[in-house]
Amino acid sequence: MSQETLTAAPAKKRLLSLDVLRGITIAGMILVNNPGTWSHIYAPLKHAPWDGCTPTDLVFPFFVFCMGIAMYISHKKTNHTLTLPVAQKIITRGLLIVIIGWALSWFGMFLGQITNGECLGYAAWTYPIENIRILGVFPRLGLVSILGGLLMLAAKPKNCPWVAAVLMVIYCIIQSATNSFELNEQNIVSVLDVNLFGQDHIYHGLKDALGNNVYFDPEGLLSTIPCVAHVLIGVWMGHLIMNVKDIWGKVTRLLLAGAVMMLVGFLLDYAYPINKSMWSASYVLVTCGLASSLLAILTCILDIRLPERNAKEATTKCEVATKKVANNWYKFFECFGVNPLFIFCLSAIVVKVMGNIRFEYHEQMYNVWSFWYKVCMQPLFGNEGGSLACALSLVCVLWGIAYLLYRKKIYIKL
Repeated sequence: MSQETLTAAPAKKRLLSLDVLRGITIAGMILVNNPGTWSHIYAPLKHAPWDGCTPTDLVFPFFVFCMGIAMYISHKKTNHTLTLPVAQKIITRGLLIVIIGWALSWFGMFLGQITNGECLGYAAWTYPIENIRILGVFPRLGLVSILGGLLMLAAKPKNCPWVAAVLMVIYCIIQSATNSFELNEQNIVSVLDVNLFGQDHIYHGLKDALGNNVYFDPEGLLSTIPCVAHVLIGVWMGHLIMNVKDIWGKVTRLLLAGAVMMLVGFLLDYAYPINKSMWSASYVLVTCGLASSLLAILTCILDIRLPERNAKEATTKCEVATKKVANNWYKFFECFGVNPLFIFCLSAIVVKVMGNIRFEYHEQMYNVWSFWYKVCMQPLFGNEGGSLACALSLVCVLWGIAYLLYRKKIYIKL
């Protein structure tokens, strides 16, 4: 992890619409991952049980899409040429992200065992080694960062859609050949993960049609293949929009590519259903299409309409106040977007700590997080409303930290 304070000049070179979109996804990921209680959640804030897609199922793929665009921009200075030093840098960064994911998993287990009164050696070593989840959000990001980065430079950005298509075709063939369309332990994604890592080291919170827990990891090793395709599509979109100077040209390309991807994705849904846990090919195309369309909208608002509003002079106090709100709303998300992985990592640490600080209140045991929900938020907003209020409060606290970093132009790069 490196930390650097940038001057105002380099900061202007950042792609504002991309930072805002990335900030929206990070805020969304924090929101959906940290309800006050998992027993009471509004339907749009839940993942689809299997096939299908909810708003919650969009935040992670949107971030992967943004990662691809950022990857293209980052490697422009190397002319997208694969050299040994560049490859080493890509691999090192990706492994760092994987290790951070493992460290977060270890930290949560360690705190839990210490809180339960276990000895230090068992809490720090034995229990995590026996139960740590090998895969997960951060390990997946690390793997796709390595594989996507190397493939981008080896094939060149303009050829990335073809590489992505080949990867998705290979994944579809594997899915069809093994009849892996249902949520069960015969699914090839589950079979591979269980045989490689063991049941104790993969996610087992998904339930089949009968309500039984299934050893199936939504960030499985095999489903990393289409996720790499996902990031390569992001690279290609970066290639499309960064090589045209006309703003409306960028918007047109984003909208056209987004419409085509959504159309193909929805058609493919008939054969390979949209499925986040499988990271199906149709899911890749539909979510990339939606992300591309949203980026086009943000480009219109931030790169076209915002300068026009700034050029228009306000004559009354009301107009000045309105203009200030209208022109600065995006900064809430930009604060998240300039330090995305650091803030997401910090959210996990904060919640794990709050979940393991226990105390007694009115003859009942609480941890900080459950107290905040049951005693403070639930009485005010009800079950689902209180659960959402807890998540929103965490987003606001983390925004405060992100804002301080943003004001000081501190970018913590992972």
